[in-house]
Amino acid sequence: MSNDAYAIQVADAISIKNCKLDFKGTLLFSGTDELFYEKDNEQYIYIFKYGVICFYNVEKNETQQITNQILQFSKNPLQDKLSDQIEIFVGNGDGEITPGYVNLPEFSVDKLRLIMLNISQSVALDSYALISELILEETNTHTIYLEEKGKLDISGKKLKKYIGKVLNIKNKISENLYIFDSHDVTWDDEILNKFDQDLKKAFDLKDRYRSIQDQIEVIKENLELFKDIMFHRESSKLEWIIIILILVEVVNMFVLKLV
Repeated sequence: MSNDAYAIQVADAISIKNCKLDFKGTLLFSGTDELFYEKDNEQYIYIFKYGVICFYNVEKNETQQITNQILQFSKNPLQDKLSDQIEIFVGNGDGEITPGYVNLPEFSVDKLRLIMLNISQSVALDSYALISELILEETNTHTIYLEEKGKLDISGKKLKKYIGKVLNIKNKISENLYIFDSHDVTWDDEILNKFDQDLKKAFDLKDRYRSIQDQIEVIKENLELFKDIMFHRESSKLEWIIIILILVEVVNMFVLKLV
């Protein structure tokens, strides 16, 4: 027997508090960042505050209905939705884990939850990777202009907004993803802990996370350079203003003496 776990990012964020008050289903786990529900016929829904919903054993038309229901508690719904899925075989094999399927000797809600958690984080990483790549490309256009023209093509206010945008993305990644942390369900169970680590390896989560962090650091270094250049330029302008004011004052004194 096999069913798919299907994860999709529907928004920038989902209000877990508001969703918990309204969503219908048997709540198996509740946290500040996530909600794990069981619905009819062994259907499971995992909702994350970073805008990802994961479904298990839910028909496609029903996933759309549930998504629409949850979207009313979301912030900045996305038009282009990233998604991923993995096939889960139960009663088949010896626990083999690959990016495309997982074999479970027997059904386990805890293992299912870990599978849904990791594929959801994989989708979130895809989203953050796309954003960081776009920002890096935009940053490179400014560095190329600096190389060719010897000056920046970005104003002070625009640069400040740009720095804020990068810092917000970095904070989102750090706040919402638990790539390096063992989930609480694994704390007292070595088997579940190993299962979780194997899932992280299969989805290559840690390396992808580090790659995004490295890109963000490169962008930050470039922005620090841009900021220093901008401050130097503003400082030079201020120095010239002071020099001109002094010259005007000297000319006025000279004219007054002549008169």
